[in-house]
Amino acid sequence: MLLACLFLVAGLALLVKGADWLVDGAAALARRLHVSDLAVGLTVVAFGTSTPELFVNLDAAFRNSPDIAIGNIVGSNIFNIFFILGLAAVLVPLSVTRSTTWKEIPFSLLAALILAVLANDRWLDGASANVLSRSEGLVLLAFFVIFLYYTAGMARRPEELPIRHTVRPRRLPVALLLVGAGLLLLILGARWTVNSAVDLATRLGISQAVIALTLVAVGTSLPELATSLVAALRHNPDIAVGNIVGSNIFNIFFILGLTATVRPLPFPPLRNFDLAVLVLASLLLLLAMFTGKKHRIDRWEGLLFLATYACYIGWLAHTM
Repeated sequence: MLLACLFLVAGLALLVKGADWLVDGAAALARRLHVSDLAVGLTVVAFGTSTPELFVNLDAAFRNSPDIAIGNIVGSNIFNIFFILGLAAVLVPLSVTRSTTWKEIPFSLLAALILAVLANDRWLDGASANVLSRSEGLVLLAFFVIFLYYTAGMARRPEELPIRHTVRPRRLPVALLLVGAGLLLLILGARWTVNSAVDLATRLGISQAVIALTLVAVGTSLPELATSLVAALRHNPDIAVGNIVGSNIFNIFFILGLTATVRPLPFPPLRNFDLAVLVLASLLLLLAMFTGKKHRIDRWEGLLFLATYACYIGWLAHTM
């Protein structure tokens, strides 16, 4: 079991470092190709922090571990809102733009609601089992295309968006090497993470879903954690909040949509509680924009987020 724990930690470390190298190299490559900082922020950096979830999910799909694929995304999104934004708001109250309040945050809530609907075939049409099918995966991908169209529209209005990333200049061979090395680390890290998570769950008699909702989800969200905390401490709340909201949208619509398209994902009814927590987290984030000072997550709301996450983890521990 010790070896499985070591491989899990090593796999998560490789995921974080791989994502960092991939973002760094791709951003430098984009600069070499004379792509604007804004375009880099909207593509490479905004989605780069979600690459650990992407590689873990694809590896889990190919290895027929649907509990890890679903638990990783749902758990990551819950962790992103309740823990990362909660901790960031406790450090520095997070004021955001009207666009984030009225468009991006509601879109992330919509993503959680759509996932809850698509994952419950038994309730909606009397099916024999809940399965996130290939066709439903394509539906999620279609919503992702809509999100990309919205993002492209924002790119045409640069005054509404901060520059999300300062690109470090690098020579072309170095940029390509970083992209390649980052991808290799992500592939290896995803494989170690999934294998060790399955092994730990088996040895401890814990469901793969619980392992995915906790250890795997937290590990794959470390890039979001680092990005949002640094942004909050540097008094750039739009990046701190936008990073989380964009990541949650990307996780559901693209990563889970792509995973279900690759292999249909059975959805156990027990996981509806976790989906309900995700919907609650998204709803509370939206309500936080209108309580206290508008368009801001205050410190007391950050503490509420952290307390809610602690209760959720306590519930998971009780169900082990």
